[in-house]
Amino acid sequence: MQTVIKNGTVYQNGRLIHADVLIEDQKIKAIGTDLTGDKVIDATGKLVSPGLVDVHVHYRDPGQTYKEDIETGSKAAAHGGFTTVGAMPNVTPVPDTPDLMKKMVQENKQKGIVHIFQYGPITKNETTDELPDYAALKKAGAFALSNDGHGVQTAQTMYLAMQEAKKNDLIVAAHAQDDSLFNHGIVNEGEKAKELNLPPVTELAETTQIARDFLLAEKTGVHYHICHVSTKTSVELVRMAKACGINVTCEAAPHHLLLTEDDIPKDNGYYKMNPPLRSKEDQAALLVGLLDGTIDLIATDHAPHAKQEKQGGMQNAAFGITGSETAFSTLYTKFVKEDKVFTLEQLLSWLSDQPAKVFGLKKAGVLEPGCPADVAIFDLEHETELKEKNYQSKGINTPFTGQKIYGATVMTMVDGEVVYQRGEK
Repeated sequence: MQTVIKNGTVYQNGRLIHADVLIEDQKIKAIGTDLTGDKVIDATGKLVSPGLVDVHVHYRDPGQTYKEDIETGSKAAAHGGFTTVGAMPNVTPVPDTPDLMKKMVQENKQKGIVHIFQYGPITKNETTDELPDYAALKKAGAFALSNDGHGVQTAQTMYLAMQEAKKNDLIVAAHAQDDSLFNHGIVNEGEKAKELNLPPVTELAETTQIARDFLLAEKTGVHYHICHVSTKTSVELVRMAKACGINVTCEAAPHHLLLTEDDIPKDNGYYKMNPPLRSKEDQAALLVGLLDGTIDLIATDHAPHAKQEKQGGMQNAAFGITGSETAFSTLYTKFVKEDKVFTLEQLLSWLSDQPAKVFGLKKAGVLEPGCPADVAIFDLEHETELKEKNYQSKGINTPFTGQKIYGATVMTMVDGEVVYQRGEK
């Protein structure tokens, strides 16, 4: 059977074109005009994009499935237009053996409705100084390494990890955090921390570890990727490292682009995340970093929690914000439609072909004949409201609920099959 998506504005190879997309046998067969098929999907007035790629999600499965599981997490991804994700290994047990990794990869395949690539941990259990067998983890299906949620505290451990990762051609994706400097902080060091009387987080917790890791990455030649950069200094360091030829890439999270500490209205757990919301100066640096290529891509850090874990004040709330279902629409509304900081083409690139390219996911993030039919269709013309009842994730921990947005997902297809359609729960 042939399906044709007709009359949409298609994002392909960095450009927007008016075209039809023909799908056959789970793949893109052709992109052009006046194409016909057995089934027609009318995309008049809609954006037709490659399925978005998010290299940073937390599915809590196994071990904390009351927060999220593979099925609900992947449904949330599909609802946001994502068809490929990278799942972090901070689950229980951590997949730090070949058997556990194999099991995770199988579970992801069986229960997920999008393509899920699985991270292995940098260290055993994510909190030790012992390295797992990277070659065996890769063979079992790990596509990259990360201890996200934990910074690697010991320089020697990170040095050895990078050497081994380089040998095995694996990316080290780091949550840069020196715990001694983080010092159990909650909000960014500044006026807001004083106003709310909450323990501050110095930017040094992030930046000193990035600086350390650049020296180690230069020595080892490993591909070092920094998760959720959040400070002006971090961006400056990445810019310098790239200028020096160090093999470094990095991502920014939607919430750090859209919000600052000034947006925290009161002591509200929904605004507690790690890294914390930073200053306006930091936010501006992130935007400049994206525009000049210092920051390579956008990734959500989708971090769902149970409702009770985010209620009350920030002191006792869990760190984290959901992102899969709100990323494209909130970023499009703010930065493309309203403030005109980005073009639509730039935003789509940071959310599709760039993350795929950085992580070597050859068949993701592009609409090309012969590639898998992973497609997202967005409605850019009509305003809708972000509502909890529409979320597919178990987590509703986002301060963006209630916002009026453009760019809601109309349909998401994975391998030519519809996995999300607006109006269907």
